[in-house]
Amino acid sequence: MRLLNKIHLLLVAFLITNSINAQEKPTSTKEVVSGKINGATITINYGSPSVRAREIWGKLVPFNQVWRAGANDATTFETDKELTVEGSKLPAGKYSFFIIPNGKQCTIIFNKESKQWGAYKYKEKEDQLRVTVKQRVAKSKAEKLMYSIINNSISLSWDNWIIPISVK
Repeated sequence: MRLLNKIHLLLVAFLITNSINAQEKPTSTKEVVSGKINGATITINYGSPSVRAREIWGKLVPFNQVWRAGANDATTFETDKELTVEGSKLPAGKYSFFIIPNGKQCTIIFNKESKQWGAYKYKEKEDQLRVTVKQRVAKSKAEKLMYSIINNSISLSWDNWIIPISVK
């Protein structure tokens, strides 16, 4: 009988723990940022992960590999008008948005296949545009990944990096 009581208590503890964990907020929230640059409306949909005491650049986000530029689904970038991104033309449309980071620079990718889970089925032949930018070290760390659209620039801020992209 004693063994049965212990098993019962363990089962109750297991069910309570799982119930509490199921009610926790997701670790990566869905976010949307929208803004205008030279009359074009730009919308970025992304999953916003937190640093949570992890080493991000070069570890969680490996160098020299395609990264979904957020969490879960691939980040999407949509514009209703043609843009000039880092000096190259990007037609109006909806794109998946990827980054290949390394210690010195980042390759920014606009891919024509807008609906993707992560970067698992990414195909380079579907790229509409690739440009290279230099990341900056941030003055303060950003716990949550965040995109901003300000003054002819789109920036991704996360951990100790800011990745700026010039848009006209």
